Amino acid sequence: MIWHGYLLGGTGSNVYTRSLARAWQLLGHDVTVVSQEPRPELFDLGGAATVRPDIGDVLPVFVMDRYEGVAARRLPDLSVAQREEFVRRNASALRRVPADFVLANHVLLGAPVGAASGLPFAVKAHGSELEFAMRGNADLCAWALDTLAGARLVVAGSEHIRTVLDEVPGRGSYSHRVRVIPPGVDVEALVPAERGPALTALLAECRLDPPNPPDSHDERRPDAGNAERLAEFLDSDDPVVLYVGKLSAEKGVSLLLQAVSRLTARAVIVGFGPARAALAAQVRESGCVDRVLFTGPLEHRHLRHLWPVSRVGIVPSIFPEAFGMVAAEAASCGCPPLVARHSGLAEIADGLSAEYPERYRHLTGFRSGDVDDLTARLGELLALRPPEWARLSAAARRAVQANWGWQRVAGKILAGMAGSDN
Repeated sequence: MIWHGYLLGGTGSNVYTRSLARAWQLLGHDVTVVSQEPRPELFDLGGAATVRPDIGDVLPVFVMDRYEGVAARRLPDLSVAQREEFVRRNASALRRVPADFVLANHVLLGAPVGAASGLPFAVKAHGSELEFAMRGNADLCAWALDTLAGARLVVAGSEHIRTVLDEVPGRGSYSHRVRVIPPGVDVEALVPAERGPALTALLAECRLDPPNPPDSHDERRPDAGNAERLAEFLDSDDPVVLYVGKLSAEKGVSLLLQAVSRLTARAVIVGFGPARAALAAQVRESGCVDRVLFTGPLEHRHLRHLWPVSRVGIVPSIFPEAFGMVAAEAASCGCPPLVARHSGLAEIADGLSAEYPERYRHLTGFRSGDVDDLTARLGELLALRPPEWARLSAAARRAVQANWGWQRVAGKILAGMAGSDN
């Protein structure tokens, strides 16, 4: 059983949950996903069962977003009684589902829910809970230490997150059970493709999107008219750079837009979040309206075709990241990523560098927050001749196959629960 306190679409931990469920199903296990997703039938879970607990009217979050039907409240702002009620309701739901063990997402509130369930449990630390809710909050850190003590396994997605666990809740009896197991990539679904067929498939997927009219716009769904907008925008010889992720200040999208304004390139910005209006204003002020397209959030059924029509995938985050799943996914599609070289993103850059020809290894990452360095390295990538770019594309794909396939990741977590490092 996988417990996840949120939805199944859009952001990293949501994608992690449904991808792991599908991978375990494909390995022959019976999986139940416990989440707050109201429409799980929209996602490929490989046949996993789904449960949506009644949590009442308060949803604890790390970063404020809008959620349908509940009041999102920052975890540090909740009372002890509210936190305990959330844990009680979720643990009760877990006890009603037959399972050999639970993987609970996020140190908080995953560890308390897992501990309260009475089932053998593992905890997946994602990073957002550590940085946005727990850092500097002694009460929450003490709660985490107390409940992590019962976990059979604590999964850190990178060495960076292992270090943050030592820093934020601090070392404890759980520490010797921490294993670094990076998130995975569906290497069978995310594959390189020729630009023409990929573009045709992308537009076909966009035409399947449900209506999202401006007068009742849902920021968690693709923008209206994406098929026509993308067809027109991509009908150009300018190379395309692609950003996929949250539209919030710490994600560094503003840096990317500055870099694009200095280069002969176009940018597709995929995602939702509180900074979208400010980023759109920045585009207007820079005079690059015809070279930047916002699409709203897209799913993997779109992205598996959008990455192959893009020249570079950019992850410009200025905030510590647990990993860099979208960078690995871009690489799986043969779209060379360029990441800010810090935290878990640096580990992605290192994995890519191991496969890149030596003279191109500096093109995996740039100095965090440095728009000049980003512009220079992005410019180099965009200037590569087709045979050179094809070598990087193939190398990026090899790096993913060697390090980050989901079946390999899923097997490692099961081995960790069994007390084996194999």
